[in-house]
Amino acid sequence: MKLHNPLDKRRSGVLLHPTSLPGPWVAGDISHSAYRFIEFLAAAGQSVWQMLPLGPTHGDRSPYQCLSTHAGNPLLISLDWLVDKGWLENNLWESAEPHDGWRKQTLQRGCEVALAQCDDATREDFDRFCRGQAFWLDNYVDYVVLKEMHHGASWTQWPVELRLCDQAAVRKALKPFAATLRIRKFEQYLFFTQWRSLRNYAHQHGIYLFGDLPIFVSGDSADVWAHRQYFSVDEQGNSEVVAGVPPDAFSDLGQRWGNPLYNWKALKQDNFGWWKDRLRTQFSLYDMVRIDHFRGLESYWEIPATSDTAVSGRWVAAPGRALLDEINVAFSEMSLVAEDLGIITDAVHRLRKDYAIPGMKVLQFAFDGDPDNHHLPHNHTPDMVVYTGTHDNDTTLSWFQNAGESERHRVRAYLECSDQDIPWALIRSAMMSPAATTILPLQDILSLDGEHRMNTPGTTEGNWCWRFNWEQFPHGVAERLREISERYARGSDGEALRSFQQENLLPLTERRRA
Repeated sequence: MKLHNPLDKRRSGVLLHPTSLPGPWVAGDISHSAYRFIEFLAAAGQSVWQMLPLGPTHGDRSPYQCLSTHAGNPLLISLDWLVDKGWLENNLWESAEPHDGWRKQTLQRGCEVALAQCDDATREDFDRFCRGQAFWLDNYVDYVVLKEMHHGASWTQWPVELRLCDQAAVRKALKPFAATLRIRKFEQYLFFTQWRSLRNYAHQHGIYLFGDLPIFVSGDSADVWAHRQYFSVDEQGNSEVVAGVPPDAFSDLGQRWGNPLYNWKALKQDNFGWWKDRLRTQFSLYDMVRIDHFRGLESYWEIPATSDTAVSGRWVAAPGRALLDEINVAFSEMSLVAEDLGIITDAVHRLRKDYAIPGMKVLQFAFDGDPDNHHLPHNHTPDMVVYTGTHDNDTTLSWFQNAGESERHRVRAYLECSDQDIPWALIRSAMMSPAATTILPLQDILSLDGEHRMNTPGTTEGNWCWRFNWEQFPHGVAERLREISERYARGSDGEALRSFQQENLLPLTERRRA
């Protein structure tokens, strides 16, 4: 089912990363609950599912520091799908352990069986996938298998010939691991195959998938290891400067992300081919893509690598116009959104507007007492995506409860609500906004407190772990969300293909037994 441009009318949707879906594992995946969530969105009159980056993560689980800008996270792969194919045993759940190690081992076992038993059509499809994605897949599987060989160490700590990505040395080191390399490729084939099915199901229900593209990539990634000419690193992976943002509302010391910066001169000489390949993968996954830290395309905050904080950085100009010109030529149809929060200059606004890219507004930032605050709904314009809060914010309920009395008074006065109306009063305001698109974190729809926050910027512990369960959905919440969406002309493109009944909310294990 071909959907229209998702930015062509008033819409609303929900922000939820797939790892927050319920299930028996440490984190959610794209199994049954993902399909049930699509049914919920359709029944609730929503037409957008926004999520965070889907790449394989490091140990901290941050989706903004992935091992690859192209690969999918193997931990998102549905093991149920492999059971249905006959590649894993039906009684899998009787011996299941929740930790990631067991899940990875089980996935590997399923891939081994699949490669030995799959029919000719699957084998041909897999080989076609490997050929079509070779431009990133080959480097990625080399990198992850070498990383496994070195017990998870960063490539900057590997023996020098492997650190330099010398192909003769890489092939020699990996020669005994040909089967493992093929399994890692098959994992990616499974991810993209399953994702294609999920996206098709979303489209059947009138739901667009809205993805997220971090502007920078992790230094310990297949991308930097294999293409260091495009990054501010030497042959050993060292860099004199790293990425981050200056002090802002989130942190008095700024945020020192530590990512390598781009060698924009080398990228420009290559007509930004690396960036175009990256976006091509994103638009194979999503209908809309948010460029995280969009202002970095106009200028970026360069921090000395020796600095422990971001305070001593400086702004350096970036060739965003040249990049966006190339992107416009390469992609005849694309729907981009700019994350333009923080310190945004007139030059950044002009860059976004000149390329007709919607920006973002966040209602939690609106109530400082300034009637000209651009986050206040009466100052919104249609070329915006409005949020009650993002994955970096506290939940709206917790934000309000922890705000000072003067800010709470301004919220109550502006929204004409009581404390008990939060967060739905803020949801209603976002729906009323002139902004073309409204996105609501699921935590706000479920009126959850700060224990359910997804991420706290500037911290490294306890993030990216939040999950919901279906029992948290209040009775009638889908109908309530549909009614408010339709009231403010944000109804979906069509009726849900099936009604969303309470029995659809059974936990995964109960659904399998049913």
